[in-house]
Amino acid sequence: MSRNPFIRYRERLDSYDAVRCGALNDEQFVETVERLDAEVERVDGSGFRITPVIDGSALVAEVAPELRVSVKVDAGNVAGSHKARHLFGVALHFLVAGRLPERLAIASCGNAALGAATIARALDRRIEVFVPVWAEGTVVDRLDELGADVTRCERRVGEVGDPCYLRFREAVEGGATPFSVQGTDTPTTFDGGRTLGWEIEEQVGSPDSLYVQVGGGALAIALGTALPGARLHPVQAEGCAPLRRAWDRLAPSFDWEAAAAAPGRYMTAWGDPHSFATGILDDVTYDWLPLLRHTRQSGGWPIVAPESLVRVAFDLAHARTDVPVCSTGTAGLAGLLAEPPADPEHVVIVFTGVHRS
Repeated sequence: MSRNPFIRYRERLDSYDAVRCGALNDEQFVETVERLDAEVERVDGSGFRITPVIDGSALVAEVAPELRVSVKVDAGNVAGSHKARHLFGVALHFLVAGRLPERLAIASCGNAALGAATIARALDRRIEVFVPVWAEGTVVDRLDELGADVTRCERRVGEVGDPCYLRFREAVEGGATPFSVQGTDTPTTFDGGRTLGWEIEEQVGSPDSLYVQVGGGALAIALGTALPGARLHPVQAEGCAPLRRAWDRLAPSFDWEAAAAAPGRYMTAWGDPHSFATGILDDVTYDWLPLLRHTRQSGGWPIVAPESLVRVAFDLAHARTDVPVCSTGTAGLAGLLAEPPADPEHVVIVFTGVHRS
């Protein structure tokens, strides 16, 4: 079987509907994946391949020695994180539909921007990237190398919400096509992200629970839908936890119809987001409603990791594995350290996002 997840699992992808409805045949779909993947490899040095799972039991030995912990390692993926999976999947939707936009846009503090710019370069399309003023210099330098149009966004007095996202929305209103990992703006973004979950299932089976770091929410939704038998625990840091706040506002009735009718009553922008895990500092969790619905249905709940454990998780990952993962990528581990399962079970966490400094 192919080592490229977009070929290996193609019949599960929503973009494969083009084959199911007769617009393409299977060979043409595979050729489309292979052509785009070859361009990605030309741009980034490697294309998409199945990534490994390692034993992470030593990471929680002091707090939960009875747990079996599997770590899905995606820090060595295209552009250094899982984000490119989402955006390759979005690009496939464009290509099989025969509608490739001329101008793309994304708001991101790092990994999603790199993933989007990499795929945009492979598509030979212009992309506007909106990043915070504190974005890492190495990230911005790479974005420049990829030919992205980068704008650093400052917070404006009296403005509520992420300034990068607000500038991104202005670009979209000006004609750019959203090319993001937020389902609210790019509904096809979950499709490619699910390949990560399908790999996990093939490698270690269906886990009992998932602890997944959350910024906008797309990764947790993708993994939760790919592994529906697992209890889902979205994890945020105490310095930016709008998802748990929305959950608490919904409790105890969890009236999803009321939440959909008046989302602003439940999900509001977090004031002064801050954490060592800088990649999950989204002022709001954009895909919060489907994420909380799935979390509730799975038997899970959102976890807020103390900042001290966010740092401990990063240190443990570097001391007890050889994965060069960033602090954002270890935030799921911080949630597991904060609230491990009460009973022995199989837990999966994801290390994604390469440490760049």
